[in-house]
Amino acid sequence: MINILPEQVHKTIWQDDVLAFPVWQQKIIRLLRILSLVARDLSRGMLTLRAMSLVYTTLLSFVPLLAVSFSVLKGFGVHNQVEPLLLSLLEPLGEKSIDITAKIVGFVENMKIGVLGAMGLGVLIYTVISLIHKIESAFNFTWRLNTERNFAQRFSNYLSVIMVGPVLIFSAVGITATLASQPIIDSIQSLPFAGDLIHLAGKLLPYVLIIAAFSFVYVLVPNTRVKIKSALYGAIVAGILWRWTGVLFASFAAGSTNYTAIYSSFAILLLFMIWLYLGWLILLIGASISYYHQHPERLLWKSDQCSFSAVMQESLAFQLMLEIGSAFYQPDEFIPTQGMLAKRLKIPHTMINRMLNNLEACGLIVQTVDKESRYLPSQSMDQIKLIDILRVARKVGDNDLLGQLHTSSEVDCLQQDIDQCQQQALANKSLQDLVLSNIE
Repeated sequence: MINILPEQVHKTIWQDDVLAFPVWQQKIIRLLRILSLVARDLSRGMLTLRAMSLVYTTLLSFVPLLAVSFSVLKGFGVHNQVEPLLLSLLEPLGEKSIDITAKIVGFVENMKIGVLGAMGLGVLIYTVISLIHKIESAFNFTWRLNTERNFAQRFSNYLSVIMVGPVLIFSAVGITATLASQPIIDSIQSLPFAGDLIHLAGKLLPYVLIIAAFSFVYVLVPNTRVKIKSALYGAIVAGILWRWTGVLFASFAAGSTNYTAIYSSFAILLLFMIWLYLGWLILLIGASISYYHQHPERLLWKSDQCSFSAVMQESLAFQLMLEIGSAFYQPDEFIPTQGMLAKRLKIPHTMINRMLNNLEACGLIVQTVDKESRYLPSQSMDQIKLIDILRVARKVGDNDLLGQLHTSSEVDCLQQDIDQCQQQALANKSLQDLVLSNIE
């Protein structure tokens, strides 16, 4: 999408200074940038592949998930809400939603958890946890996260989702149904203008529920701190997409008599899988929008490149150490977290993460374990030499492959001469000298 935009539009979106425009135009340009980057991610196919993978996992885990949820809900007396909720989720399938819902509920009711035994119950819970883990992996990929939760965090979070999530969802459905009951509606309609307000609320309520559910997922699932505003931003777009895709898919399903003639009873399963795929894809699109909204520095970079030139790597290493060292001298001015460093340098956090990891691995910086997880110099700044920072920058991405490179003696001598020149230029200069000259 980025390459096929008209030249003037492309220039306005990507090359012009956004701050030169009025505020309302800045918001439109940022939205267009987000949509362009999401379209690029879709065209590369990774989001669609993740959605397909989730369809397969959902087919394997859907009935066990409902069985576990059903057993939990039975204890709260709200298990009868399972079938109406499934009907609403599968509503775009038209009349076929009734058959699919009946079969799923039949499978769930026939699954007797009490007679499975310890091994059977363990396999059942493992199947459910694998689904949630696959969902987390897809969201972590969308958020460019390489680390996952440890086993203890994963177990506690997943268990809370399995046990508490269904109760909250079905309780909300029950409260909504109670509020929509005829006696309450009749009493409200007697008030002035209440009829129009109730009609409008009826139109907006499905959107509100979907957006609230998506926001909850976007905040809870990724292994990072997601801002409520960013989660809501992506949930609004995804919620609108979900509703309108459901309307279009319902008309498609209603006119799919040819598919029924070709695939016979498999047509229901085929439509169910297509709807699952579209649902997961919309959910991942919303997560991608939330990611780009939370990382505005990412909008300054059209490409997702993770490799820099040697000059860029050296400049980045020196600038990161300068920012971290300056913040140590002036702690009230700036907090050097990964997100704040990315925002300050106007560079995607995925592109500085590798450099920060290398600086930390080489003992030049340390990361605190407090809530904000800031970076600090690992030792006195007069002991951190600039030549050491340069060496770290030059070895980023090397992975000890330099030793396997066959070089002639002439190239080795040339490399030694370069190293000696750098050593003479920087050996007597420390990070403290660089920081103090910047502060002054």
